[in-house]
Amino acid sequence: MFFCSISGEPPQDPVVSSKSGHVYERRLILKYINENGTDPITGEKLEESDLITIKANPKTSAPRPPTASSIPALLQTLQNEWDAAMLEVFALKQQNNSLKQELSVSLYTQDAATRVVARLIKERDAAREALASVSATMGVAPAAGNGDVEMAESADAGTLPENVLKQIDETHEKLSAVRKKRKAPAGYVTQDAVKTFTAKHTIPSLHSSSPSGITSIAVSKTNPSQFLTGGNDKVVQLYDRSTDKVLASLKGHTKKVNHVAFRELEGDATLLLSGGADKVAKAWSLDSASGEYIPKGTIRTHKGEITGLAVHATSTLLGLASSDRTYSLHDLTTFDQVYRSAESEEPFTSLSIHPDGTLLAVGTPASTIQIYDIRIGAIAATLTPPEGVPFTVNTLSFSENGYHLLAPDSLSSVAIWDLRKLKSAHTIPLGESFRTHKVLYDHSAQLLGVAGNEGVRVFAHKTWEELVRFEEGGEVVDLAFGENGQEIWGVSGRDVRIWGLPA
Repeated sequence: MFFCSISGEPPQDPVVSSKSGHVYERRLILKYINENGTDPITGEKLEESDLITIKANPKTSAPRPPTASSIPALLQTLQNEWDAAMLEVFALKQQNNSLKQELSVSLYTQDAATRVVARLIKERDAAREALASVSATMGVAPAAGNGDVEMAESADAGTLPENVLKQIDETHEKLSAVRKKRKAPAGYVTQDAVKTFTAKHTIPSLHSSSPSGITSIAVSKTNPSQFLTGGNDKVVQLYDRSTDKVLASLKGHTKKVNHVAFRELEGDATLLLSGGADKVAKAWSLDSASGEYIPKGTIRTHKGEITGLAVHATSTLLGLASSDRTYSLHDLTTFDQVYRSAESEEPFTSLSIHPDGTLLAVGTPASTIQIYDIRIGAIAATLTPPEGVPFTVNTLSFSENGYHLLAPDSLSSVAIWDLRKLKSAHTIPLGESFRTHKVLYDHSAQLLGVAGNEGVRVFAHKTWEELVRFEEGGEVVDLAFGENGQEIWGVSGRDVRIWGLPA
């Protein structure tokens, strides 16, 4: 039995195309020829004269014609509607097949273009790194800036100026020569003493209550009773614990302050430094004439928020990391930019500078840590934790002896990376519900602190023993070690909490 190529049903009046050989119901193919003039299957030109009537075997039982029905008019109407539906379905099938072919071609073209763009970006980054290395080797320095601190935007610095590079090398040689012999200062706290730490003092209600919350803290090394805080209220505060007074409330940021730091250099004025979500870093200093802290410089070179801020070992340079995928170095005398890195594939979410001053580490939201050689601006190493749930490396800390780097290696654990072997020396699990906000090595490299949503925990380096934990303050977003490690400072909400040896 034959089947119509259009309706898929046995034809009552079958015909066959002399050109394509396909069988059709006569009334359907005649309608199609009258409307289109082509064969519906092959698309060739087709006329009624090209159709040949098929004479079926007399023994074959043909479908009953509509005229055999008792209600011919109704059946004729239904038949016409059915014919129209079959023709429309057939046309839609052809259109669907055509669209599938067009989509396949478009997807292939897009995939090829994406691969080409990715290859060009990779070649561009490799060329930039090669150019930076060659320029550094040849001693080529960029042209001097115009001295304007409040720059809206600055081009990449390319390579470090010769005088800055010389200063970094001299600092590195001086500090690395004594690193292996570096010991804790006299009177420094012991690990056994840390186990006895208890809550000593709480300074409440710092910063504004709307929006409330302290985001960062830094403790002065030259005057351990003074500390600096940044808050969600866009203010930087300098506080003196010995007098329980706010020494300065410094305004200038237009969004929350992410990081604060002291720059303390013998023979030079102390600088109060901050970096915020408003893409700006600022510096203040005490004016001897008025006795008040006044702005000294504003750095506006980044296009994304400042996610990392650290003073270089020379104490004359400031390092900044940004979500715009670059880091930069700035002179703390003129506040000019002396170096700007090429754009990375990932935004930078944290920053730490090696204590000897030649390496700089940045975290990314892709769970990796990139370590740069500051002198040439090239990546020296990339640290990647074991595969697992992706997380943001929001905090980093080099050990003071320079051998290790402390950083999160999952949502609920931290790792100690051995920089000599470029692999993880140990992982400390913190519990599935713990979320890390800050990690920090102390000055002796014997202690490491972790602050998070469940308080503060302090561990011993090498043995990895948990020495003490403080949970009474709830969530702690930042912490700092006090003078000789005998105190631990943490910020929780609008409070600054201090833990230390019992009285």
